[in-house]
This record gives sequence, structure tokens and C-alpha cells, in this order.
Amino acid sequence: MADDSKLHIGLFPWLAFGHMIPYLEFAKAIAKKGHTITFISTPRNIDRLPKLPPEISPLISFVKLPLPSVDGLPEDAEATTDLPYDKVQYLKKAFDSLKQPLTTFLQTCDIDWLFYDFAPYWLPDVASGIGISHGFFSIFLAAVPCIIAKPPWLLKDDRSEPEEFTVPPKWVTFPSKVAFKLFEITKIFESVVGDASDVSDLFRFSEVLKGSEIIAVRSSLEFEPEWLNLLEEIFGKPCITVGMLPTTEHDGDESETWIEIKQWLDRQEKKSVVYVAFGSEAKPNQIELTEIAAGLELSGLPFFWVLRKRRGIYDTEVIELPEGFEERTKGRGIVWNTWAPQLKILSHDSVGGFLTHSGWSSVVEASIYERPLILLTFLADQGINARLLEEKKMGYPIPRNEKDGYFSGENVAESLKMVVVEEEGQIYRDKAKEMKLLFTEQTRQDMYVDQFVHHLQRNRRTKNKLLA
Repeated sequence: MADDSKLHIGLFPWLAFGHMIPYLEFAKAIAKKGHTITFISTPRNIDRLPKLPPEISPLISFVKLPLPSVDGLPEDAEATTDLPYDKVQYLKKAFDSLKQPLTTFLQTCDIDWLFYDFAPYWLPDVASGIGISHGFFSIFLAAVPCIIAKPPWLLKDDRSEPEEFTVPPKWVTFPSKVAFKLFEITKIFESVVGDASDVSDLFRFSEVLKGSEIIAVRSSLEFEPEWLNLLEEIFGKPCITVGMLPTTEHDGDESETWIEIKQWLDRQEKKSVVYVAFGSEAKPNQIELTEIAAGLELSGLPFFWVLRKRRGIYDTEVIELPEGFEERTKGRGIVWNTWAPQLKILSHDSVGGFLTHSGWSSVVEASIYERPLILLTFLADQGINARLLEEKKMGYPIPRNEKDGYFSGENVAESLKMVVVEEEGQIYRDKAKEMKLLFTEQTRQDMYVDQFVHHLQRNRRTKNKLLA
């Protein structure tokens, strides 16, 4: 006899590894409680996901939906990491074309709950029509949708100019400076012009939030209670935290790559190295790259820099380091141009600070190992994360021109030295130690997942599906 207490949960993330990996961690956390997961994505993306721990792999299955062909999208490009930034619009158009094959699959499966990302604005209606309980699983902090999405009771968002996003919206009822910088929101506005999908990310966010039955958030009440309460209040539906979902590693990671990196790290003084990495999505432009390099050189600090010079093979704007940079910093710094084991690097005692794009996954990983943050944003939600981290004294933002985002090598060098070694930066080093428990205590993380699962069990629909 089937165990009616067990759930079958479907997951449908956006086609970016910065989204798919947290969704996979979400799947693993739920599977560890004995529930079944169906992870839905495209073939090449699923094939590139990390291997599952053997004890839960029987509970997680993968459904591969071929990505429809779209003019402007290279045939083998299935994730944002495969594409330069200006080509992502075609990936969104192809993603929207998954509506029909996904609908067909959902009509024939026995999923109790479906959770989706910000991008499929059309999916809440599809799930409702079929009769599947459904919700938005946000890999973002609760502050992000609170800032950028239009509440459903607001007929029209009266913020029509980028400048209006540089202050908290009128529905934020508590003191906060969390908002976009002008250069950050301007980039978002510019990406909408001529978007092949004809749908802005702001609209996608708003529609997904409006149509969902519940909102699950990769966060905790201890970390951002006011934003979680606001999110529930303005969208009028349950907002449930699922914990921080830190990225997990598995046996077999003692690769030659790590051995080589570890040997270099072992030779550095404790808490002296600046680890530099900007995630799988962010890529500095040539001016930014030149100033980052200048800052690392000027700082005099040892550094390990994971540098991505292009976004996929179709990116023609290859960025290059200043001439002679690697020779001048030889022995003191390493520039690494391929994949690097970020968790292992952050865990090493020689690492004293993390120059990061403020992506939430990277912040969670750094916080596990008490690494103070130096913040340099490039895309989307990163600005909101950076403001919140700045408010909490978890990270120090490199000073930049508010209008165009320009920063100098001197700005970089001074920020690095302050956070990693100078007395003025002790507040950030102390805060990193203080926050560790919030991100690592397993009992706390399990509690959030248990509470989430119990909510799903109490509120799932009956198995009698409606015709779509």
C-alpha cells in the first residue's frame, strides 16, 4: 500500500546553474526526509548536474524536456553559462516554448506539488488548470521580490524610471536602505529593450508571485524576519523558509585540481589570501577586469582568482588581463581559468576574505567558513543582496560611481586591505564568525525543511486532476 504521508514534488528551475544547483540542494534536502522528487530541465543541463549521494539517488528522478529551437540561440546552448549576456533573451524565448511539453508531462504524472522559478510566468495557470498544488521556490532572499515585484493589489507599478528603484518602494514599512544602485537597475532596464521573449524579468517575477499558492524561500527567519513578513503580507499567501540549503560536496572530490590548489594555499599565511570569484553568471567587462587586476596588484595581498574570460564559446568579447600582470604577481597570486572547487578553497585556513559578486549561493558558502566579504555586484539580484549584507555588516561594498558603476584599482586595493587585515575591518571579520551558526547548524536547517514538508502535506490537493 502506498504511503499517503509521502509526497511527490516536481521542481522546474530557470536555465542557469546559479538556479539549478540550489534547486538540486532543495531536492536533496526533501529526499533526505523520504519524499520523491522529479527534477525537470533540459537534457544537457541535467547531464551537467553534480552526481547525487547514493543514499538518496533512488528518490530523485530527472525528466529531460528538449529545448525548442529558436532563431538566435545556438543549438547546444541550454544554460546562461553557455551564452554571452546579450544572447540570454533567446534562451528565455526557448524556455517559454517549453510550456506545451511541460503541460503534457504534468497531465500524465502523479506530482503532489510543483515548485518553479521566477521565469515561467505562464506556469501557475497551467498547474492550476491541471489541479496540481504549486508554488514559487525562490533561490533569492525575500528582500529581492519585495523590492522588484509589483504587489497584486497594486493595479500598476508607478515606478517607470530607473531612478525610482534606487530607494525602497512605498510598501516597505520599516527603515531600510536596501534598494538598487542606479548603475544596477539601469542594466536591468536596458536588458528589456528588444528582448526577444517580449517579457521582462520584473513581469515574470510579479506574475509568478501572484499566481502561486505558496512562496518557499531559501532563507531563514533569523536572517531577514522583516522581509519575510513583508513578502507574506504584500502577496497575501504563505511564505515559508526552507533554510540556507548550503551546497554539499560528495566523496571523490580529491581531484588533481584540488591537490594542486591546496599545495599553493598551504604555503600561504593563515587568513591572508583573498579568494576572488564571481560565480557562473557574472563576467566583468574589460574596464572592470583591468581595475580588479590593478587593485589586487596594489593591495600586496596574496590572492587566488578564478577568472572567467568569456561566457560560453559564443561569447566574442573575450576579456584579457593587463599585460605583465601575472608575471608581476607571480608567487603572490594565482589566476585560475578553469573550474575550481569553491567550497574547498573557502574552507582552507589561508583564506582571509572573499571578493564576490554577492550571489546568494556564494554568500552562503562563505558564511559556512566565516569568510568576510568584499562586495562587487554585476547582475540582477546581486545589488539587493549587497545592500542587505552591508546593512548587516557581513560585507563591505567596493566604492563605485553611482551612475555608471565605475571603480578604480585604488578602490579595490583599499577595500581588500581594510576587510582582510586592517583594524577598521575587524567588524566584518567578527560578523563572519557570529553568523556561522545561523548558516551551519544542522538542527536548525532540518527544522525548516520539516516545517516546509508538513505544510505541503497539510495543504496538497486531491489526486483527482482537472483537465487542462
